[in-house]
Amino acid sequence: MKTKNHLLHLLPLLLLPALPLAHGAAEPAAKVAAQAPAAVKNRVVFQVSDADAKKWTLALNNARNIQADLGEGNVELEIVVYGPGIGMLKNGSEVAGRVEEALSSGVKIVACGNTMTTLHLTKDDMLLGIDYAKAGVVELMRLQQAGWAYIRP
Repeated sequence: MKTKNHLLHLLPLLLLPALPLAHGAAEPAAKVAAQAPAAVKNRVVFQVSDADAKKWTLALNNARNIQADLGEGNVELEIVVYGPGIGMLKNGSEVAGRVEEALSSGVKIVACGNTMTTLHLTKDDMLLGIDYAKAGVVELMRLQQAGWAYIRP
């Protein structure tokens, strides 16, 4: 009998290590979710330096497919354009409608200022809504250094 009473005194000591676990299990789900790491945002940059409408169509299709697969809000897409590809960003180009569609879906399209200067193009020559970088290749380099995935169709 004495052994049985002795064990009853030890019971609270044996359960003491389990108290933090029981307390943690009772935490609200919102608090636990707030402590979870944020989801990684996908970031993809495309290089388009060809004046080929088929290459442009491929790049624009790739961008649309990425958005469809991951969700528009889960990915940042940028298409950097320089060299001969810059002509496809001009008003009235054969892919102008597709470029405008991409812009309206959240794709950022960036024209190279150096190429525009060389070809004597101004912003008035270009589609509305595009962005500009001083040097397209430097824009590509910076984004890749920042961890963006790089695709050249």
